Amino acid sequence: MADSRIFISDAELRSGASLRLPEGAFRHLVQVLRLRAGDSFIAFDGRGGEYRAELVEVGKREASAKLLAFDEVDRESPLDLTLAQCVSKGERMDYTLQKAVELGVTRIVPLLSSRSVVRLDAERWDKKLEHWRGIVVSACEQSGRTAVPPVADISALPAWFDAEGAHGTRLTLDPLAHHSLHQLPAPNGPLTLLVGPEGGLSDHELERARAAGYIGVRMGPRVLRTETAGVAALAALQAMWGDWR
Repeated sequence: MADSRIFISDAELRSGASLRLPEGAFRHLVQVLRLRAGDSFIAFDGRGGEYRAELVEVGKREASAKLLAFDEVDRESPLDLTLAQCVSKGERMDYTLQKAVELGVTRIVPLLSSRSVVRLDAERWDKKLEHWRGIVVSACEQSGRTAVPPVADISALPAWFDAEGAHGTRLTLDPLAHHSLHQLPAPNGPLTLLVGPEGGLSDHELERARAAGYIGVRMGPRVLRTETAGVAALAALQAMWGDWR
């Protein structure tokens, strides 16, 4: 059985160091997985590589561990890939973020468009962001990634178009587009994928996207749900130009 992986961001990780497990790590390793003193696990801090580690002392409310050898393993995609995902309802968004991380996305930008059905106040958006960032960390732990993709603050789609720099290849999913992915040249630099919400992007938003340099692409003859579309496109990008080749 493979060792459990845990993300530790609030401690300095180095070979030979001893540390008290943060609350979240303690809860996951000891209370959920039932690890005991002498059991091993993998620790990483998102800056690349990972450490073999071992629990030293385990109490009812805290535990300590020792970091052993450092492994410079790199499981990141060669694609510099941003997913600009319009927010979808509940578990649909959770699913998209989880699978995007598994598929090697570099960063995630949640967006609100005219057809977005999720409407919250500022406090609840903050809680949503915290929840999404937790999903990203968990997906990194599960998938073996050693870098944690940042989740940007939520932005309105028009503001995103205005603020985004004109660089790299920019794609948006459009079932009526003339191009499919295999007709496009391989990207030379960063790549941004814009995915609409339930109901897709409006005609006006698609026009704004084209004016901002986005190329519309279709994903076959069928219309995909928002939680499927981005995941399918990311998988296709990895197969064509990333580390699935």
